Amino acid sequence: MALIVEKYGGTSVGDVERINAVADKVAGARAEGHEMVVVVSAMSGETNRLTELAAEVNPEVPARELDVLLATGEQVTIALLTMALHRRGCDARSYTGGQVHIRTDAVHGRARILDIEDARVRHDLCQGRVVVVAGFQGVDEAQNITTLGRGGSDTTAVAMAAALKADECRIYTDVDGVYTADPRIVPEARRLDSITVEEMLEMASLGTKVLQIRSVEFAGKYRVPLRVLSSFGSGPGTLITFEEPLMEQPMISGIAYNRDEAKLTIRGIPDEPGIAYRILGPISDAHINVDMIVQNVGADGTTDLTFTVHRNDYPQSLSILKQTAEVLSARDVVGADDIAKVSIVGVGMRSHAGIATTMFRSLAEEGINIQMISTSEIKISVVVDDKYMELGVRTLHKAFGLENGTKHGDTPPSAG
Repeated sequence: MALIVEKYGGTSVGDVERINAVADKVAGARAEGHEMVVVVSAMSGETNRLTELAAEVNPEVPARELDVLLATGEQVTIALLTMALHRRGCDARSYTGGQVHIRTDAVHGRARILDIEDARVRHDLCQGRVVVVAGFQGVDEAQNITTLGRGGSDTTAVAMAAALKADECRIYTDVDGVYTADPRIVPEARRLDSITVEEMLEMASLGTKVLQIRSVEFAGKYRVPLRVLSSFGSGPGTLITFEEPLMEQPMISGIAYNRDEAKLTIRGIPDEPGIAYRILGPISDAHINVDMIVQNVGADGTTDLTFTVHRNDYPQSLSILKQTAEVLSARDVVGADDIAKVSIVGVGMRSHAGIATTMFRSLAEEGINIQMISTSEIKISVVVDDKYMELGVRTLHKAFGLENGTKHGDTPPSAG
């Protein structure tokens, strides 16, 4: 008998038929003797519907009240799934994030989990019940309802698995695993049998939508065994592993992209200690995440600083940066929200030279200009015009032989 945490996303519980299918799957696992905790999202499209309702009532929605509203989506799903389990003779009990006491910080709309009180859940498991938990939500110290941001149900599931020391956390989605690239853009993309936590963390941070980045962080920090599977079919899915394979490791595991990018540049600022903090500090104070950063020193002794943010944060970031520019007597501020980020990821980079050369040459041969570059031990990201994003992904997927599964020690086709 194993303790298993399963998470089902919005499309997996999108209507009554699908909720019944999830109930069949969960009841079957419970009948096999497994202890089951199930985390669910709101039904597909429900969060968007509620957000639009809020905007109709008040275009400047108070963040606290929006969280109160959005949290109701998951409350509907946990109740319906629990009812479906009871119909199958499977004892179950539903809980909101507040009832489980998933404690978060007080940042509405993008709260972070601080701790989980698991006594209530463990008691129900000992009584033979399936526990159904609302994903995406928690409460702060003042008992205000908070939400974790888009994809937050993944984080809830992995955090629950960590708190309960579950044997496995299974994330059920509308895809059957993690692919070398988005199959909608690259039809030749392959499903990966396994991927390291390191690689998955990079892929999630770079735009891959299969798993939410904070869920991968939790899995890595607390060593939660994590598997991505399809709600609509059978198969082994993709295992997120903690060990790097010593043999047959591909140079590149996947290509990620992110269209939700915007770029801002402040030019002609003093080249002096603390200038980066004075520019980026106000951005951070507004709870806006900065991604790529490039700083260049000019011949006249001034410097330019360019950084990227989420496209939704672009208008606010631009306004803040213009205020900062006045304080610093900067020459000007420019920005663009028609860019995209394309990245290659693979732990095999550590043992292979020439990866960047292959990437840059392949893009150049297709006439794709690189605006910014960012690197780490296991990834290289570039910013390009949004209109070249799909071509860039297909080009790099082919360049590194991912459709054929190029392995450790092989030479990618475009490397000559």
